[in-house]
Amino acid sequence: MKYYIIAGEASGDLHGSNLIKELHKLDPECQVRCWGGDKMQAAGAQLVKHYRSLAFMGFVEVVSNLPTILKNLSFCKKDIQKYSPNVLILIDYPGFNLRIAQWAKTQGIKVVYYISPQVWAWKESRVPKMMQNIDKMLVILPFEKDYFKNRFNWDVTYVGHPLVKVIDDFKESKTPLSSLDDKKIIALLPGSRKQEVRKKLPIMLRASKHFPNYQFVVAKAPSLENEFYQEMLTSYPDVLSIEDGTYKLLSNAYAALVTSGTATLETALFGVPEIVCYKGSNISYQIAKRLIKIKYISLVNLIMDKLVVTELIQHSLNEQNLSQELERILNDDTARSQIEDNYAQLKDLLSFGGNASKNVAMAVIEFLQK
Repeated sequence: MKYYIIAGEASGDLHGSNLIKELHKLDPECQVRCWGGDKMQAAGAQLVKHYRSLAFMGFVEVVSNLPTILKNLSFCKKDIQKYSPNVLILIDYPGFNLRIAQWAKTQGIKVVYYISPQVWAWKESRVPKMMQNIDKMLVILPFEKDYFKNRFNWDVTYVGHPLVKVIDDFKESKTPLSSLDDKKIIALLPGSRKQEVRKKLPIMLRASKHFPNYQFVVAKAPSLENEFYQEMLTSYPDVLSIEDGTYKLLSNAYAALVTSGTATLETALFGVPEIVCYKGSNISYQIAKRLIKIKYISLVNLIMDKLVVTELIQHSLNEQNLSQELERILNDDTARSQIEDNYAQLKDLLSFGGNASKNVAMAVIEFLQK
């Protein structure tokens, strides 16, 4: 079988690479052409375009790069036609992939979408068109199956979350992280974009002054330069930082302060009690509050449908509140135990057979055989 896979971000490259490995195991004649990254190429795919040339974030950046985006769309369509795959597998990256799905449907190409856009949070209006253009939707969050069924009578397939196996595999490596004086480590995960790091990291750093018996370590985003962090870290000589080592940091951490997003889920799967931190510009926050229709901002709480980890949002995210909550998860054994119990339930929900990538490969091949 010939597979054409499109992933437009680093996370998609990771999940795409694991899917390709599983496709090769199940389909000995598997041929893969892809848009992705080094990991997908190493897994045996022929790489057409690297995700680094596709990543345009934010309204202004998208508008200013519109000619490039339109050129990429046009090139992609021609390349798919030329390759003539048995199936097109789209991984997340909705701004680009939903447009390709719509075009592919008109060409009679079978479309499988892996990792649904988060339409349950916002842009729910996308769903009717998604139903028209996607032949099989594979979702990674357990509540998404009921959401699509109850709201739109759309039967989608839950495959489990691919991060479960990724993190289990990493944990087996048991990578140590040196700390000062054998202090327990508090991981700081302030995000990967300059704007969000500038808003949240200074508050996290101010809170660190209240806990001299712990070692605070900042996980630097690979996309941001060292000088950017140094401006903020200069006044905190006792705070360490680590590059390209978020998983190593989490596997050695006693607690964590985490920006909302996938990192909240990764932290939970490492079993680290966390506080979820969100702070944006007041205008962005007010707009988001009106557009986004969810009870919680962290995936941990959303999946469990209850407050498992504390969320400090906007004005609530300040030095006093953060220090108070951190004191609680460091020293209250009952609170820590409750978080850990909930994490175990969360992992059970997300495991779904233990290997999401294998579940996806099996679902794709079964779909094609039908």
